[in-house]
Amino acid sequence: MFGIICILLVLVMGVSAMVIWNSLQPVENSDEIVEFTIESGMGTTQIAKLLQEKALIKNDIIFIAYLKYKDQGSRFQAGTYRITPGTNNDELIAMFNNGDVVKEDMIRFTIPEGFTVEQLINKLEEEGIVDGEVMLKLLDDPSTADAALVDTIPSGSDAELKHVLEGYLFPETYELKKGVTEEEIIKTMTAQLLKEINTIENFEQKLKDRDLTLHELLTIASLVEREVVVDHERSLVAGVIYNRLNEGQKLEIDATVQYALDQPKERLFYKDLEIESPYNTYLVEGLPPGPISNPSLASIEAALQPESTEYFYYVTKKDGSQEHLFGKTYKEHLKNIEKSKSTTQ
Repeated sequence: MFGIICILLVLVMGVSAMVIWNSLQPVENSDEIVEFTIESGMGTTQIAKLLQEKALIKNDIIFIAYLKYKDQGSRFQAGTYRITPGTNNDELIAMFNNGDVVKEDMIRFTIPEGFTVEQLINKLEEEGIVDGEVMLKLLDDPSTADAALVDTIPSGSDAELKHVLEGYLFPETYELKKGVTEEEIIKTMTAQLLKEINTIENFEQKLKDRDLTLHELLTIASLVEREVVVDHERSLVAGVIYNRLNEGQKLEIDATVQYALDQPKERLFYKDLEIESPYNTYLVEGLPPGPISNPSLASIEAALQPESTEYFYYVTKKDGSQEHLFGKTYKEHLKNIEKSKSTTQ
C-alpha cells in the first residue's frame, strides 16, 4: 500500500510539475499586437489577471508565483504597452521594469526669443497646433497662466495692456502631447518662465532690491530683448533704460512704437512716433503698461542686473554688426548718429 501511495504522489508531483512548466511557457506566437494599460497603483495580482485576459500568459496564479520566486513585480511601471503574444515571462518582466511603454504622439515647436504674442500665435496656427482666436482670447485672461503667476499679472483693462500675458510666455523649444489644448500650452509656457527665473540666484531678493514687481522686470527685459541683438550689450541697454527712468526722461524706444502699431514697419517715420498709445515711449513717460515681447533669460538677467554707466543714449551702427554706439549726452548722441552713418559697409 505504501508503495502505491508513493507512486501516486510521484505521479501527482510529476503532473503538477508538467502543469506548472507548461503554464510558464509563452503563449502561441502571433503577429497581432496586443495593447493594454497598467494603471498607476495596480498590484501584481491585477497585472497578472490583465495579462491572462489579454491572452499574453497562460495562468495568472502561476505567473504571480513566478514573480515571487524571481523577487520581481515591485518595480513595474505604469503606462500603455504593446506586446505580441509569444513573449516569454522574463521578457515581460524586463519590459515592465524598464517601462517600455508606448511613446505618445508628440508635437514639437520652438518659440524664438523676443516673439510677441501675435507672432507666437501666428507661428503655432501655421503649424496647425492651435486655433488662433481661441489662443488669443486665453492670452488676454490672466487666470490662464500658471497658478503661481496669476496674482502678479495686472488685468488688461486696469493696465491698458495690449495682451495680458505678453512677456510671460517663455521662449523655448517645447515637446508636448499631440492634442494638447491652447490652455495647456499657455500654462506650460508660463510655468517654464517661473522655472527659468528661479534659476537666478537670490532672484526674489534682487527683485526686491530693485524695488520692482515681476511685471515691471519683464517689461524692462522685453525692451532689452527687442532693442539688442549682440549679447554683451544687453546689460548696457538695460543700464540706459534705468538711467533715463531715474532722471524722469522719456525712454523713446522705437520698439515700443512698433508694438503699438497694428502692423510693424521696416522703418519708422516721424509721424509714427506721434501715435497715441500707452506703449509709445516717445509720448508717455516711464515704462509702457507691460512687456512688448516675450524675453529670454539673458534679457531678464540684464534687466535685473544692468551695467552701471553714465550712458543715456544709444544708436545702431550701420556696419551690419548690429551693435550700438553709446553716448552720455545728447550732443554726444548726435555725434554718434553721424558716426554710425559713416560706418556703413
